[in-house]
Amino acid sequence: MTTNDKSKHADTRITTAGRSPKTNFGIVNPPVYHASTVTFETVDALKEAEQHRFDRVYYGRYGTPTTFAFEEAVADLEGAEHCISVPSGMAAIAVSLAATLKSGDHALITDSAYFPTVKYCNTFLKKFGVEISYFAPMATAEELKAQIRPNTKVVFTEAPGSITFEVQDIAMIADIAHAHGALVMMDNTWSAGYYFKPFEHGVDISIQAATKYIVGHSDAMLGSITLNDRDLYEHVKTVQVGMGYSTAPDDAYLGLRGLRTLATRLPRHEKTGLKLAEWLAGHPAVETVLHPALTTCPGHDIWKRDFTGASGLFGFVLKDGPSHGDMARMLDNLELFAMGYSWGGYESLIIPSDPRTMRTTYNWPYGQPVLRIHAGLEDPDDLISDLDKGLKLLTA
Repeated sequence: MTTNDKSKHADTRITTAGRSPKTNFGIVNPPVYHASTVTFETVDALKEAEQHRFDRVYYGRYGTPTTFAFEEAVADLEGAEHCISVPSGMAAIAVSLAATLKSGDHALITDSAYFPTVKYCNTFLKKFGVEISYFAPMATAEELKAQIRPNTKVVFTEAPGSITFEVQDIAMIADIAHAHGALVMMDNTWSAGYYFKPFEHGVDISIQAATKYIVGHSDAMLGSITLNDRDLYEHVKTVQVGMGYSTAPDDAYLGLRGLRTLATRLPRHEKTGLKLAEWLAGHPAVETVLHPALTTCPGHDIWKRDFTGASGLFGFVLKDGPSHGDMARMLDNLELFAMGYSWGGYESLIIPSDPRTMRTTYNWPYGQPVLRIHAGLEDPDDLISDLDKGLKLLTA
């Protein structure tokens, strides 16, 4: 349960959430509790702990004061009552879907979802008899309604979409899903829960790869599941514990430490990302830039309406389809942009990705792959200089 004062501004709450003197004994940074067994002095105390296992220290797999502090802070960040921490963003996706679907149910998944989400749905869930189908990320209300089935239990969203950055109308999707008795899940990692408040737009379960912006330093794997409904929380928590997805206390500590500077880091990522995106938009070698804050990005108007800012992750498409060798020469010779998966850390990253191999509900309108950029905390002019040198190699 989050107890932080809602009258305070968001940046103040990020700094103070999860610092209850009752559990931290006045220590500013909650310490790391390593624990498996928790002992009780009497049979009655043991039984009482079991009855209240969701709200107190009971057994290491249910959490420690370190994970409780992290969960309280993330719940407050996203505007929820409850949070469940897990060892990765993928674990958050897996637990949430496994907890809310059973054989014979149908899940409707955005076609722009994080690809491991798609793989999990098409393999693990289908193997256990869950029906899976996909909807176009920019589907109209009528198109979405046409895909809802009597057994649809979950509509899974992600905004902006992975790789292609479409911004979905989450409130519209939630209205339709709820009218048909389905829960709405959202992968909210891009906004870090800072630039988009999912529960104000009808989301039932918000998922984050806290590995990304919350940890912020590329040195811990962590995921979060936030939600308001108490019964749903206890159900998902029971599944999480049953599946053995215990969060390491050291990783929770790093997540909480990263969270404290989120309000300072994200605006810097945003500013640098926008400067890079605008520069790329004017470059003669670039076909289009997929940044939600630019009008060229599908769903820009929705982003402008619903989001309060942008993170540093976006994509761009080159003109004329450079050969594999040309693309490799460009990327291999970048100095400041490393190639690596994940994002959200202090370092800038770039990877090529081909939506033509991922989408099933619509045709990717470009003949080239996307180059996905994460704008780190380096000087933006140095990053632009690095990209400029790389792009010149395409025509060398």
